[in-house]
Amino acid sequence: MLLPSECVLYSGGHQGAESFFGECAERWGIKEVTYSYEGHFIKRNKNVVMLSESDLNKGDISMDIVSIHMHRSFGHSDAIRKVLQSIFHMVNNGSQVFAVGSIQDDNTVKGGTGWCVELGKFFNRNVHVFDKARTGWFTWKRGEWVADLPVIHEKTFCGSGSRSLTDESSKAIEELFYRSFGKGLK
Repeated sequence: MLLPSECVLYSGGHQGAESFFGECAERWGIKEVTYSYEGHFIKRNKNVVMLSESDLNKGDISMDIVSIHMHRSFGHSDAIRKVLQSIFHMVNNGSQVFAVGSIQDDNTVKGGTGWCVELGKFFNRNVHVFDKARTGWFTWKRGEWVADLPVIHEKTFCGSGSRSLTDESSKAIEELFYRSFGKGLK
């Protein structure tokens, strides 16, 4: 079992799942890094790393490619582009991806969370999604979502997800930390 003090959570600090992942990390004594950029609103502002334009550009990708992989188009491409660029930094630094969202029929995940999940797949990370509709965890294995009860087994991981956190989603995140590290410090 990993020691919480050896681990780092990467997130974007948004309202909902991301800020709750951060709260759990704090309770378990896990270092937290929150990526943001100029003009970006975050709810959780612990250990914020402000990404410069140069940093953001490292995660740049064609919105056409994103639309093809996500099977949908994105409006307001300038606004969403920076969000997607900052997600690159989360996934690039995390060896595991944990997300809360809705798995769609095409195996993508709804919203910006979906890009975090897709990048995790591209980067060959261990990718886990708590599906809010099915109220269970699923892990991406051999090209499909498989019901699972994941644990944090890497020293670096990212937490992402829906801004609308249900009671079941909160409980699932807390139970993930408990399964992985035992009782929290606070």
